[in-house]
Amino acid sequence: MDNWGCPCLLSVSWLANTESVAACRDRRERPAKDLRPFSVFRIIPYDLIFEEGLDNVIKRHNRLGTATRFAVEAWGLKNCCQKEECFSDTVTAVVVPPYIDSAEIVKHAWKRYNLSLGLGLNKVAGKVFRIGHFGNLNELQLLGCLSGVEMVLKDVGYPVKLGSGVAAAAAYLLNSTPLIPSRI
Repeated sequence: MDNWGCPCLLSVSWLANTESVAACRDRRERPAKDLRPFSVFRIIPYDLIFEEGLDNVIKRHNRLGTATRFAVEAWGLKNCCQKEECFSDTVTAVVVPPYIDSAEIVKHAWKRYNLSLGLGLNKVAGKVFRIGHFGNLNELQLLGCLSGVEMVLKDVGYPVKLGSGVAAAAAYLLNSTPLIPSRI
């Protein structure tokens, strides 16, 4: 509990125009236009963090990020970030070959598989797509996401061997995922 008696954590986030987001949410669609960033507060329950333990949350995010990078390598693609010390534990930007528009990957993933990937922005628009691996996400959920990415890559004409990235990520996770502390 905080000083106000509230069992939650407030964090500042950037979101699109709330009217646009709310309207799309009601129609179960993604917002496509009228995206004006502004600051809002988001509520994150303490109990999710305390149950797992902050150190374990940080380790899990690192583990999921590393597994994603193993998958990207197995696909024969590159991480947009080239310096290992700068790798993100929250998102991986994947560079696509010049003959593929990454926006098509993101669009196809959403329309065919209900898979939400991020677009490349600014200088990397059309050149990268982003895989998020942050928040209330576990190893099996990540493997499902990576499997979906492989299917999308195959659909858009990239010669990926289905299962290659999932296998690389799973092999890493098999040897690095500890027992869940609250279930021991």
